[in-house]
Amino acid sequence: MICSVGQLLAQEPFKRTMKLMGSRFDITVVAKDPIEGEQYIDLAINEIKRIEKLISSWDPNSQTSEINKNAGVQPVKVDVELFNLIQRGIGISTLTDGAFDISYASMDNIWKFDGSMTEMPEEAAIKASVSKVGYQNILLNKKDHTVFLKLKGMKIGFGAIGKGYAADKAKELLISRGVVAGIINASGDMNTWGKQPNGDSWQVAITNPMNKNKVFALLPLDNGAVVTSGNYEKYVTFNNTRYTHIIDPRSGYPATGIVSVTVFAPKAELADALATSVFVMGKEVGLNRIEQLPKVECIIIDDLGTIITSKNIQINK
Repeated sequence: MICSVGQLLAQEPFKRTMKLMGSRFDITVVAKDPIEGEQYIDLAINEIKRIEKLISSWDPNSQTSEINKNAGVQPVKVDVELFNLIQRGIGISTLTDGAFDISYASMDNIWKFDGSMTEMPEEAAIKASVSKVGYQNILLNKKDHTVFLKLKGMKIGFGAIGKGYAADKAKELLISRGVVAGIINASGDMNTWGKQPNGDSWQVAITNPMNKNKVFALLPLDNGAVVTSGNYEKYVTFNNTRYTHIIDPRSGYPATGIVSVTVFAPKAELADALATSVFVMGKEVGLNRIEQLPKVECIIIDDLGTIITSKNIQINK
């Protein structure tokens, strides 16, 4: 959608903050008056609630819960929307060699990041914790739109892409209703379109993981999404190695070596999934994988504070 600065200047931003999907959402829309602004924000909220109802594994009546209940028993017919989301999730698993996996929900939570862990879990327990994880065991039937989890006790969950997907869908709906510009911030998953009323791009602050009260870069975001995954708040340290709360679904071991990953992508769902995956894949493999994807960029900060960026990112600190 193209609109002149003159058109935008006749409008102003309206913002609301609320808790959705168990997280903080800040929704900003550019509109001509407060009534229109509030109506647009209500539309976005209802869309996010609709997505949550579809993908929530906490809601016993959701289609996702139905899939999980029937693991190892029978396929479950689902809405095309959920089927396609699962299919894209498997696509990202293939792309990342399983570093991203929606069947991570089957994992036993043996790592605790609340200060209660005093030693590493046993190797056998770590191995057993991921025995039901494996996207290869999610069987999709395209003709009937059914989903079947092969192993009993297997589960899928959308913790790593759900908020991003909801933000994408809310943005899509608002654009279809003629909202010229806005920004949806789903707990740090940022999704923008259009420009600010003064014609400037929306600006995204990238937190310095070595000092989270400081911003190390302010970057423009035009009609795209950016997601940052950080381990600077939830981690444990054993034998001088820092283990993050982001766990490799293939091995059961937490990721090490990286403290922050920021991914820019056309959609928040993709940025969300890739930010987690890069943590797990590590600097070299993660960067290599990102550089093979069109319109996707990343900033990685390792545990020594070194900043590594993909080729099209310039940071003016």
